[in-house]
Amino acid sequence: MRYYNQIAVLDQGDDFPDPLHGPTDEPVAVGFELTPKLMLRAYARGLFAWSVHPVTWWSPHPRAIFELDGFHVSRSLRKKMKRAPFRVTLDHDFWGVMQGCALPRRSGERTWVTREFMGAFLTLHAQGYAHSVECWNGAALVGGVFGVALNGFFSAETMFSRATDASKIALYYLLETVRAAGFALFDIQLLTPHTASLGAREISRAAYLRRLKRALTQTPAPLTLREIVAGGI
Repeated sequence: MRYYNQIAVLDQGDDFPDPLHGPTDEPVAVGFELTPKLMLRAYARGLFAWSVHPVTWWSPHPRAIFELDGFHVSRSLRKKMKRAPFRVTLDHDFWGVMQGCALPRRSGERTWVTREFMGAFLTLHAQGYAHSVECWNGAALVGGVFGVALNGFFSAETMFSRATDASKIALYYLLETVRAAGFALFDIQLLTPHTASLGAREISRAAYLRRLKRALTQTPAPLTLREIVAGGI
Protein backbone atom coordinates (compact mmCIF):
# COMPACT_ATOMS: atom_id res chain seq x y z
CA MET A 1 0.00 0.00 0.00
CA ARG A 2 1.34 3.41 -0.98
CA TYR A 3 0.68 6.69 0.83
CA TYR A 4 0.50 10.24 -0.46
CA ASN A 5 0.19 12.98 2.18
CA GLN A 6 -1.14 10.38 4.64
CA ILE A 7 -3.81 9.23 2.17
CA ALA A 8 -3.58 5.53 1.29
CA VAL A 9 -3.48 4.82 -2.44
CA LEU A 10 -5.10 1.40 -2.84
CA ASP A 11 -3.92 -1.14 -5.38
CA GLN A 12 -5.25 -4.55 -6.29
CA GLY A 13 -4.84 -6.91 -3.34
CA ASP A 14 -4.64 -4.15 -0.71
CA ASP A 15 -6.97 -4.04 2.26
CA PHE A 16 -8.49 -0.87 3.66
CA PRO A 17 -6.18 0.90 6.12
CA ASP A 18 -7.05 1.34 9.78
CA PRO A 19 -8.74 4.76 9.77
CA LEU A 20 -7.92 5.58 13.40
CA HIS A 21 -4.88 7.72 12.58
CA GLY A 22 -5.83 8.73 9.04
CA PRO A 23 -6.68 12.25 7.87
CA THR A 24 -9.60 13.82 9.70
CA ASP A 25 -11.08 16.02 6.95
CA GLU A 26 -9.67 14.38 3.82
CA PRO A 27 -10.08 10.88 2.37
CA VAL A 28 -8.39 8.14 4.36
CA ALA A 29 -7.91 6.17 1.13
CA VAL A 30 -8.31 6.51 -2.63
CA GLY A 31 -8.74 3.69 -5.10
CA PHE A 32 -10.62 0.48 -5.96
CA GLU A 33 -13.94 0.41 -7.77
CA LEU A 34 -17.28 1.28 -6.25
CA THR A 35 -18.84 -2.13 -5.68
CA PRO A 36 -21.45 -3.26 -3.13
CA LYS A 37 -19.01 -5.80 -1.67
CA LEU A 38 -16.30 -3.17 -1.13
CA MET A 39 -18.82 -0.74 0.34
CA LEU A 40 -19.80 -3.30 2.97
CA ARG A 41 -16.14 -3.96 3.76
CA ALA A 42 -15.60 -0.23 4.12
CA TYR A 43 -18.56 0.24 6.48
CA ALA A 44 -17.18 -2.56 8.65
CA ARG A 45 -13.85 -0.70 8.88
CA GLY A 46 -15.46 2.65 9.72
CA LEU A 47 -15.15 4.07 6.21
CA PHE A 48 -17.64 5.19 3.58
CA ALA A 49 -17.37 6.12 -0.10
CA TRP A 50 -18.08 9.72 -1.08
CA SER A 51 -17.05 10.02 -4.73
CA VAL A 52 -16.60 7.81 -7.76
CA HIS A 53 -13.96 9.37 -10.06
CA PRO A 54 -11.77 8.55 -8.20
CA VAL A 55 -13.40 6.49 -5.47
CA THR A 56 -12.58 8.15 -2.15
CA TRP A 57 -13.04 6.49 1.25
CA TRP A 58 -13.65 8.70 4.27
CA SER A 59 -13.64 8.37 8.06
CA PRO A 60 -14.05 11.89 9.44
CA HIS A 61 -13.16 13.07 12.91
CA PRO A 62 -15.40 13.90 14.65
CA ARG A 63 -18.13 11.52 13.45
CA ALA A 64 -21.84 12.34 13.57
CA ILE A 65 -24.39 9.90 14.96
CA PHE A 66 -27.89 9.79 16.35
CA GLU A 67 -28.30 8.03 19.64
CA LEU A 68 -31.18 5.64 19.03
CA ASP A 69 -33.35 7.46 21.56
CA GLY A 70 -31.91 10.87 20.76
CA PHE A 71 -34.17 12.25 18.02
CA HIS A 72 -35.48 15.64 19.12
CA VAL A 73 -39.16 16.08 18.30
CA SER A 74 -40.07 19.74 18.59
CA ARG A 75 -43.47 20.74 19.93
CA SER A 76 -44.68 21.76 16.47
CA LEU A 77 -43.43 18.55 14.86
CA ARG A 78 -45.01 16.43 17.59
CA LYS A 79 -48.31 18.21 17.07
CA LYS A 80 -48.09 17.66 13.32
CA MET A 81 -47.20 13.98 13.65
CA LYS A 82 -50.23 13.38 15.86
CA ARG A 83 -52.36 14.45 12.89
CA ALA A 84 -50.66 11.73 10.78
CA PRO A 85 -50.11 13.94 7.71
CA PHE A 86 -48.38 11.17 5.73
CA ARG A 87 -48.59 7.44 5.27
CA VAL A 88 -45.18 6.09 6.28
CA THR A 89 -43.76 2.88 4.83
CA LEU A 90 -40.58 0.85 5.01
CA ASP A 91 -38.89 -0.50 1.84
CA HIS A 92 -41.96 0.24 -0.27
CA ASP A 93 -40.17 2.35 -2.92
CA PHE A 94 -36.41 2.24 -2.43
CA TRP A 95 -35.75 3.32 -6.01
CA GLY A 96 -38.09 6.29 -5.70
CA VAL A 97 -36.35 7.47 -2.53
CA MET A 98 -32.95 7.21 -4.21
CA GLN A 99 -34.22 9.18 -7.19
CA GLY A 100 -35.55 11.88 -4.87
CA CYS A 101 -32.21 12.06 -3.05
CA ALA A 102 -30.29 12.25 -6.34
CA LEU A 103 -32.11 15.32 -7.65
CA PRO A 104 -30.36 18.69 -7.38
CA ARG A 105 -31.17 20.70 -4.27
CA ARG A 106 -33.14 23.92 -4.47
CA SER A 107 -29.85 25.78 -4.56
CA GLY A 108 -29.06 23.99 -7.83
CA GLU A 109 -26.24 22.03 -6.21
CA ARG A 110 -26.07 18.39 -7.24
CA THR A 111 -25.85 15.65 -4.64
CA TRP A 112 -23.22 12.93 -4.34
CA VAL A 113 -25.84 10.28 -5.27
CA THR A 114 -24.59 9.58 -8.79
CA ARG A 115 -25.65 6.84 -11.19
CA GLU A 116 -22.81 4.64 -9.86
CA PHE A 117 -23.91 5.06 -6.26
CA MET A 118 -27.53 4.39 -7.19
CA GLY A 119 -26.56 1.13 -8.88
CA ALA A 120 -24.52 0.00 -5.87
CA PHE A 121 -27.21 0.88 -3.34
CA LEU A 122 -29.88 -0.78 -5.46
CA THR A 123 -27.84 -4.01 -5.40
CA LEU A 124 -27.41 -3.71 -1.62
CA HIS A 125 -31.17 -3.27 -1.31
CA ALA A 126 -31.78 -6.40 -3.39
CA GLN A 127 -29.36 -8.25 -1.10
CA GLY A 128 -31.24 -7.09 2.01
CA TYR A 129 -28.66 -4.59 3.29
CA ALA A 130 -30.12 -1.25 2.17
CA HIS A 131 -33.46 0.08 3.38
CA SER A 132 -35.68 3.09 2.88
CA VAL A 133 -38.49 4.82 4.72
CA GLU A 134 -41.03 6.65 2.60
CA CYS A 135 -43.62 9.36 3.31
CA TRP A 136 -46.68 9.43 1.06
CA ASN A 137 -49.40 11.99 0.45
CA GLY A 138 -51.97 9.84 -1.26
CA ALA A 139 -50.13 8.15 -4.10
CA ALA A 140 -47.37 10.78 -4.21
CA LEU A 141 -43.96 10.09 -2.67
CA VAL A 142 -43.20 13.32 -0.81
CA GLY A 143 -40.16 12.43 1.28
CA GLY A 144 -37.85 9.68 2.40
CA VAL A 145 -34.51 8.52 3.72
CA PHE A 146 -32.33 5.50 2.93
CA GLY A 147 -29.31 3.77 4.38
CA VAL A 148 -27.40 0.54 4.86
CA ALA A 149 -27.70 -2.00 7.69
CA LEU A 150 -24.84 -4.30 8.65
CA ASN A 151 -25.43 -6.43 11.74
CA GLY A 152 -26.23 -3.94 14.53
CA PHE A 153 -24.93 -0.94 12.56
CA PHE A 154 -27.02 1.38 10.39
CA SER A 155 -25.61 4.07 8.13
CA ALA A 156 -28.22 6.65 7.13
CA GLU A 157 -27.03 8.01 3.80
CA THR A 158 -29.27 10.91 2.77
CA MET A 159 -32.87 12.08 2.63
CA PHE A 160 -35.17 14.29 0.58
CA SER A 161 -38.43 16.16 1.00
CA ARG A 162 -41.11 17.49 -1.33
CA ALA A 163 -43.47 18.43 1.52
CA THR A 164 -42.80 20.29 4.74
CA ASP A 165 -41.34 18.00 7.44
CA ALA A 166 -41.60 14.85 5.29
CA SER A 167 -37.90 14.02 5.57
CA LYS A 168 -37.90 14.72 9.33
CA ILE A 169 -40.82 12.35 9.82
CA ALA A 170 -39.19 9.68 7.63
CA LEU A 171 -35.98 9.94 9.65
CA TYR A 172 -37.88 9.74 12.94
CA TYR A 173 -39.62 6.52 11.91
CA LEU A 174 -36.41 5.05 10.54
CA LEU A 175 -34.73 5.63 13.91
CA GLU A 176 -37.72 4.17 15.75
CA THR A 177 -37.73 1.07 13.52
CA VAL A 178 -33.97 0.53 13.89
CA ARG A 179 -34.16 1.06 17.66
CA ALA A 180 -37.04 -1.39 18.03
CA ALA A 181 -35.11 -4.01 16.04
CA GLY A 182 -32.19 -3.86 18.48
CA PHE A 183 -29.54 -1.98 16.50
CA ALA A 184 -26.66 -0.42 18.44
CA LEU A 185 -25.22 2.37 16.25
CA PHE A 186 -26.89 4.87 13.89
CA ASP A 187 -24.33 6.72 11.78
CA ILE A 188 -24.98 9.90 9.79
CA GLN A 189 -21.31 10.57 8.98
CA LEU A 190 -21.21 14.39 9.16
CA LEU A 191 -23.14 16.82 11.33
CA THR A 192 -25.16 19.60 9.69
CA PRO A 193 -27.15 22.40 11.35
CA HIS A 194 -30.32 20.58 10.27
CA THR A 195 -29.41 17.21 11.82
CA ALA A 196 -28.01 18.93 14.93
CA SER A 197 -31.40 20.59 15.43
CA LEU A 198 -32.96 17.11 15.34
CA GLY A 199 -30.68 15.78 18.08
CA ALA A 200 -27.66 14.39 16.23
CA ARG A 201 -24.30 14.78 17.92
CA GLU A 202 -20.60 14.29 17.26
CA ILE A 203 -18.27 11.77 18.86
CA SER A 204 -14.57 11.18 18.35
CA ARG A 205 -13.46 8.82 15.61
CA ALA A 206 -11.89 6.56 18.22
CA ALA A 207 -15.18 6.34 20.14
CA TYR A 208 -17.06 5.74 16.91
CA LEU A 209 -14.77 2.86 15.92
CA ARG A 210 -15.18 1.25 19.35
CA ARG A 211 -18.95 1.47 19.11
CA LEU A 212 -18.89 0.16 15.54
CA LYS A 213 -16.89 -2.88 16.62
CA ARG A 214 -19.49 -3.71 19.26
CA ALA A 215 -22.41 -3.08 16.89
CA LEU A 216 -21.01 -5.48 14.30
CA THR A 217 -21.14 -8.33 16.82
CA GLN A 218 -24.89 -7.92 17.33
CA THR A 219 -27.73 -9.57 15.46
CA PRO A 220 -30.85 -7.39 15.52
CA ALA A 221 -34.28 -8.44 14.34
CA PRO A 222 -34.95 -8.06 10.58
CA LEU A 223 -36.36 -4.76 9.36
CA THR A 224 -39.40 -6.30 7.70
CA LEU A 225 -42.27 -3.99 8.68
CA ARG A 226 -44.08 -2.99 5.50
CA GLU A 227 -46.09 -0.10 6.87
CA ILE A 228 -45.63 2.09 9.93
CA VAL A 229 -48.70 3.65 11.48
CA ALA A 230 -48.00 7.36 11.78
CA GLY A 231 -49.75 9.39 14.43
CA GLY A 232 -48.86 7.19 17.36
CA ILE A 233 -46.26 9.49 18.85
